[in-house]
Amino acid sequence: MGHQMHVEWSLFLAKKNELENQIVKHNISSAERIGLQKKLAKISKLLALKEELDSLNASLDAVKKDLASIDDVQMQELFLEELHALEKSICLKQEQIEESLIPADEHDNRSVFLEVRASAGGQEAALFASDLIKMYTSYALQKGWKVSLVDESPTDLGGIRAAVLHIEGNNVFGHLKFEAGVHRVQRVPKTETAGRVHTSTATVAVLPEAEEVDVTINPADLRIDVYRASGAGGQHVNTTDSAVRITHIPSGVVVACQDERSQHKNKAKALKMLQSRILAFEKEKHTQEIDMQRKEMVGSGQRAEKIRTYNFPQNRITDHQIDLTLKKLDYVMAGDMEDIIDALRKADLERRKKYAVLDI
Repeated sequence: MGHQMHVEWSLFLAKKNELENQIVKHNISSAERIGLQKKLAKISKLLALKEELDSLNASLDAVKKDLASIDDVQMQELFLEELHALEKSICLKQEQIEESLIPADEHDNRSVFLEVRASAGGQEAALFASDLIKMYTSYALQKGWKVSLVDESPTDLGGIRAAVLHIEGNNVFGHLKFEAGVHRVQRVPKTETAGRVHTSTATVAVLPEAEEVDVTINPADLRIDVYRASGAGGQHVNTTDSAVRITHIPSGVVVACQDERSQHKNKAKALKMLQSRILAFEKEKHTQEIDMQRKEMVGSGQRAEKIRTYNFPQNRITDHQIDLTLKKLDYVMAGDMEDIIDALRKADLERRKKYAVLDI
């Protein structure tokens, strides 16, 4: 753990009392009341964690006192065990407090639309894009999230030009947001007879799912086309015009959905994806204007910057955002991404601690 943050707890207590007084006032709107209740819940949780920490520290002091007054070796060992357990609990509680104090991305708890596109490398890039879709699907299922394939453009050899996954669950964006960027693969393509290693790339975009209040779209700005779905999915697929493509005319953003049997459901999901794309665009604009932290996080912030290299001949995967290399590419491709994602999230927490501004 990095440096500990100094916190004026009396300020939080004063703020809690102030919020409680504001909430009971009759002349505030329900929206204002909801906002105040959210703030109060956050501060109450923090103060509860602080009470738990104080209680653990008091227990630690008591055990230290008892230990100093005991001569029996076996009893001393028991007290030492308790001492170590308490020290570990105190460390964990301090980490919890620090995580609660540092403002996270407000979209971390959202579900996501994750889009993979084949980039440089022709058929091999399309095969790699297909492998990435399988990797993210396996990881999401291991996390207990719900995954659906919203849209895909397959190639003849089993690859994909582009595909979009809808991943629903708790804190999905918080786990997957660092996947956005260029992914580079180094391997011998199946089509290569001389056994030479080729380098290909695919791009990944991760969009937090928009909520109704985030983005308002004027129906007059939309062009909606329906067409027949393609690809696997049983006999119903090619019999009706159930697939939906929506173009947002002002921004030129195009989304498509052929996941569901019903045109109505596909339209609803495509609209949700469109809102999420526009939300991501607004978020990026906002980020560029005010958030220097992101610049720190992604270097120049250019989308072309590769974030990860997948080296198949050496079973090696390297994440360039945090200089992490693992010799377990086979496991990662099967969805065992926890080591990489945990390391990325920890590095992000340390960075946010450096720039933390306590928001009370």
